[in-house]
Amino acid sequence: MDKLLEITLGDTLESIAKKFPMRQAVKYIEVDYERTYYEFNRDADTFSKGLLGMGLKKGDHVAVWATNYPQWLILLFAAAKIGVVLVTVNTNYKAHELEYLLKNSDSKALFICDGLNDIDCEKTVYELCPELKTSKPGHLESVRLPLLKLVCSFDNHYDGMYHWSQIPQFGVLVSEAEYRAVKQSLHADDVINIQYTSGTTGFPKGVMLTHKNIVNNGMQIGDCMKFTHKDRLCIPVPFFHCFGLVLGIMASVTHATAMIPLLFYTPMKVMHTIEYEKCTAVHGVPTMFINILEHRDFNKYDYSTLRTGIMAGSPCPEPVMRQVMEQMNMKEITITYGQTEASPACTMTTVDDDLDHKVTTVGKTLEFQESKIVDPESGVDLPVGTPGEFCVRGYNVMKGYYKMPIETAKAIDSDGWLHTGDIAVKKSDGYYKITGRIKDMIIRGGENIFPKEIEDFIYTHPSVKDVQIVAIPSKRYGEETFAFVIRKKDTTVTEKELRDYVLNHLARYKAPSYIHFIDSFPLTASGKIQKFKLREMAKEILNLSGESISFVDIEGS
Repeated sequence: MDKLLEITLGDTLESIAKKFPMRQAVKYIEVDYERTYYEFNRDADTFSKGLLGMGLKKGDHVAVWATNYPQWLILLFAAAKIGVVLVTVNTNYKAHELEYLLKNSDSKALFICDGLNDIDCEKTVYELCPELKTSKPGHLESVRLPLLKLVCSFDNHYDGMYHWSQIPQFGVLVSEAEYRAVKQSLHADDVINIQYTSGTTGFPKGVMLTHKNIVNNGMQIGDCMKFTHKDRLCIPVPFFHCFGLVLGIMASVTHATAMIPLLFYTPMKVMHTIEYEKCTAVHGVPTMFINILEHRDFNKYDYSTLRTGIMAGSPCPEPVMRQVMEQMNMKEITITYGQTEASPACTMTTVDDDLDHKVTTVGKTLEFQESKIVDPESGVDLPVGTPGEFCVRGYNVMKGYYKMPIETAKAIDSDGWLHTGDIAVKKSDGYYKITGRIKDMIIRGGENIFPKEIEDFIYTHPSVKDVQIVAIPSKRYGEETFAFVIRKKDTTVTEKELRDYVLNHLARYKAPSYIHFIDSFPLTASGKIQKFKLREMAKEILNLSGESISFVDIEGS
């Protein structure tokens, strides 16, 4: 990149559609949706006018709760073309979390699919908004969600909801002049996307990202992989996350690369897609690649067309990286480090970096960004080779947390530096290595888990007196959650009962993998709980007396 792009998502797509009209933009193998860039841009315009005709306008917030549907992809650009802010919902969320997000984000509309794993979306929405069943579509009056007016289904027709197929007909209410005027009123610095990330307070925070944030980050990411219109990216990572939305969708669209999304990840679907769609790249967290490599049918598929992709979300063991490069032919695979608040990529290796840098570092700072290492306590800049907090400044830093100015001020200082909470070391050659975290976060297979959120919920169980959650190493997931629980006197809650309690109310990946009952926690002289001692206890329990705890592989159960 010679300079930063001052362009919106809609203009980005239109520019690529004019330059590469007949190149394939997207193809699904599970549903009937295949479009060239000209056709995909046309679809986005059709639905964009429809949304405008339905009464949605610049600045409105609309949430989408679905897996990687074609409709999700269209909605991203259709909303962006008229300045409607897309609020992405984690597909693991359940009723309690969905209600919080819709309230906090001030969402006016919600788009859903039928089901997500063990979640019935339609049933959940009716539980939150029973008034919907007797409402006229687009005229919801909800007691619990007063700002929500419109619900639309991607799949079946439901009482009180619009169906996705109805949206284009509203476009006849909008003249070309009106549509053009709305598009011309947009600015690259407008917020266009809100993604929720959990916080140490236990409450998810809405990260406000602009056109400029994600268009430029996507462009730089694609540049690091040397993407062109000849590449074909398999996208098994979720759209709701920055990995899918920016590292996947935006990196592709900015380079006219073909997107080959999967509705959801399974190793078999990834292997099949790579071979039959002749993909040149694939993204995933280390756990995804491990599951592919260990699959019984791995050697039945052809990976000769692959060359690159991104492994991110958690540190990758060197043997896994070697296997991916050698057995999957991904010799130009890259590593990315960042966080949602940074759009998300801050550093990245390139296709030309050697194995050592890809395994032991997270690459160099991306162009048009500044990064530094500071002392977490004093904020003083630290020299090369000294571990400290990784801070970044530049076009990629979020506008802030939605409706959370105090939290925003904690994250971004007065000089514009985003404090990531991650401990890193800058090497003499300019590459960075992430060595730990200041904030008490657990990364399980690429999913960020914040203990306090789960602790606060487990506290609500009538038999629980106290609970502390720590991270323990895991070969498969990088880290697992280990819950130490103190029961209330004369109660007999079991590990299974407690885990089921979490599974029934929170996202599946948040349920503790291990639960161990304990009489008291180790404390400092001032009464603070010593989590480092709990982590050591957890390791000792696992090594010496595994029978005394309950373990469940949440993904495999």
